[in-house]
Amino acid sequence: MSASGSNKAIVAALGANLGIATTKFIAAAFSGSGSMLAEAIHSVADSGNQVLLLVGGRKARREASASHPFGYGRQRYIYAFMVSIVLFSIGGMFSVYEGVQKLQHPHELEAAWLPLVVLGVSIVLETFSLRTALREIRHDRGSLSLIEYIRHAKAPELPVVVLEDIAALVGLVLAFAGVGLTAVTHNSLFDALGTLAIGALLVAVAVILGAETGSLLIGEGATQGDYDSILSALTATPGVLGVIHSKTLYLGPDELMLAAKIAVDPNATAGAISVVIDAAEERIRSAVPATRVIYLEPDVLRT
Repeated sequence: MSASGSNKAIVAALGANLGIATTKFIAAAFSGSGSMLAEAIHSVADSGNQVLLLVGGRKARREASASHPFGYGRQRYIYAFMVSIVLFSIGGMFSVYEGVQKLQHPHELEAAWLPLVVLGVSIVLETFSLRTALREIRHDRGSLSLIEYIRHAKAPELPVVVLEDIAALVGLVLAFAGVGLTAVTHNSLFDALGTLAIGALLVAVAVILGAETGSLLIGEGATQGDYDSILSALTATPGVLGVIHSKTLYLGPDELMLAAKIAVDPNATAGAISVVIDAAEERIRSAVPATRVIYLEPDVLRT
């Protein structure tokens, strides 16, 4: 996925969340709705998360240095992991706290129509944001289901935005239900339960994001499909008699490193081996363009 595609989805989500957060705070102040306040904090947390993703993408584009010879690509993983922490601490835990407070100290809603209107408009805006993100991942996603894409994507920004938008839409529906039932029944219990449900939702999404980005931070290798393509490119190179062993590692979302020991003719000269290695590297980069850092060690097959 191109950086421009990721940034487009992030900026769309940021704009929607800033506008939504403002209207939610106003509606929460006038109505006293806990669900509305939880949703307002949720939008603030999401806005902060989008800023983090943009900052991480900018920092990751720095050139490699002596102290960081493989570059700064993993900055994107670090900032994506920070997003999960923000979503858990600010969004999820605050909503749970607010829900408990509403259960202990019930408060009748005032001007219930206002939060319902705001929530309805917010649902429309969040739908636009989600549609933009889904359109941007269409090419990168291919035949994968949405769950498979989120689990296996190496670029963290779009999966984060998609998960946040899905959580936002579900949260808005929960808030709408809580406020609506409270307005109809005049029982603030529904508003409190809606607030708790939003908190539980945000905590669950934060845990999923933390697990996925944590795996990327530890270091993931190529997907099975890309790994098979790399091996096929290697073994199809004239002069390569076999692959003794190989390892791959993502240095960043768009940069894959390959280290492999390949078998060559034991009687080949150094010049002939260098030609084989150059040809193998060219074939590998043609098969999997993300493989930018390649280390090939020539050896001989042993029984």
